[in-house]
Amino acid sequence: MAKKPTSVQQQFNTWLTRQPHELLVAMLLEVAQRDDRLAQVLLVKSTPAGGQDTLADDLRLLIDDVTTVHRFVDWRSMHTFVDPLDQAVDTLETLLTPEHAPALVELARYAIERTEAAMEEVDDSDRMVGDVLVRLGELHLKACQIARPDPETLAHDLFELETTLPFGVCSFSAVTYRDVLGEKGLQCYRALAQAQWDAPLTAPGSAALHTVFRTRSFKITRVMEDLARASGDVDELVAIKSHDLGSAYSYLTIAEILANADRHDEALQWAERGVAAHPDRTDNRLRDFLVAAYLLHQRGDDALQLTWIQFAEQPHLEAYKKLHTVASQLRLWPAQRERALAWLASEVAREAAKTSRFNPHPSVPDTSRRLEIALWEDDLDGAWAAHQTGQCQQRLRIRLAQALAAARPADAAHLLRQLVPEIVEETKNSAYTSAIELIKQIKPLMLAMDQGAQWPAYLVKLRTAFKAKRNFIKLLDGIKG
Repeated sequence: MAKKPTSVQQQFNTWLTRQPHELLVAMLLEVAQRDDRLAQVLLVKSTPAGGQDTLADDLRLLIDDVTTVHRFVDWRSMHTFVDPLDQAVDTLETLLTPEHAPALVELARYAIERTEAAMEEVDDSDRMVGDVLVRLGELHLKACQIARPDPETLAHDLFELETTLPFGVCSFSAVTYRDVLGEKGLQCYRALAQAQWDAPLTAPGSAALHTVFRTRSFKITRVMEDLARASGDVDELVAIKSHDLGSAYSYLTIAEILANADRHDEALQWAERGVAAHPDRTDNRLRDFLVAAYLLHQRGDDALQLTWIQFAEQPHLEAYKKLHTVASQLRLWPAQRERALAWLASEVAREAAKTSRFNPHPSVPDTSRRLEIALWEDDLDGAWAAHQTGQCQQRLRIRLAQALAAARPADAAHLLRQLVPEIVEETKNSAYTSAIELIKQIKPLMLAMDQGAQWPAYLVKLRTAFKAKRNFIKLLDGIKG
């Protein structure tokens, strides 16, 4: 019988306490030659007082070693890179003491810079390296909180890290380090950011340099935004955001900032400016914001008109839902529903009537959108009519059959019987599985109509029709007659 872990530990303890000092030292040294983690712990623990410089040099060499990439590391080999790196971070964490914290500030920064550079040579799809970087960022902040480095020196270091690291996994913003920087450090950080923000920026000619320019521009903008948020100055934040109004979304972010500050009139004005500046298929998120703002300002007609624009551009279910919400709030839904469905019917007919050199004849109307709307409204009559008057997507016809099952089993069964051959003819195993699931749904419908006696004959009919599709027949044989 195997010993319990606790008894094994007791055995080890008893034996070790009886051994001479020299033997224990020899054993540890032997193990340390094979165990890098133990060797690193011994390196830190054995450093004499006043030997931090030597220790820091040794740990820098360790960081160099675990962050050096000789060839690209794909996702299958990531553990060979990440495990030693993670282990090195464990060693750095042992320096989180008043004695070693000043050295740890520099070592953590060095490790972050080296690891960020290495990320360009590894496939970090699973964010394994990113997680290590998060640990290093937290370690750097904790070390700063203990060591309390010179605030101006720290401000320069943090600003450089925040604006130059290629991936920027960790945050080195003034907001994150506010307590460590203090007033003096924050002023220095802000001065550095303002100087770079005010410097004239000229985009370079080459595509590669242009990407670098865009990245640096994005980073300094983010820094300035963080500083404005930290100060609580809404006008400053809006002014920073106003530097780039190249998209409708830019206007939305400003409008949201003002709305969150209870400055709703200004928020409305910015949203209107954004829609006017980007009139062609503008960002619907901005339109949605503006619709809500119109309703807040008792401008129902404007809200309804803007919602109608969205529906006219994309007459799908989601736009119909928006129209329903706004019109219901204005108590205008019945009339607006009739108008919307009439407009959709006209649009469907117009699309079906289109002809071209490659399609010289009108096509069967695609009534999928009308069917999907009817299903959302639980309008079975409207859904059935949409199905009967045009062609509809398969997934919607399946949903229709399932919706009809309780109230109209005959229509549901008829529709499922139409769908089964269509799906089987796709001739793939996933389609066969889907067809079998629909076949199983037909039996309770037949029972509800007192047609249970016809069920075996229906299965025979399927076997005969699709006898050549052996994989389907195997699945069909699993259904009881």
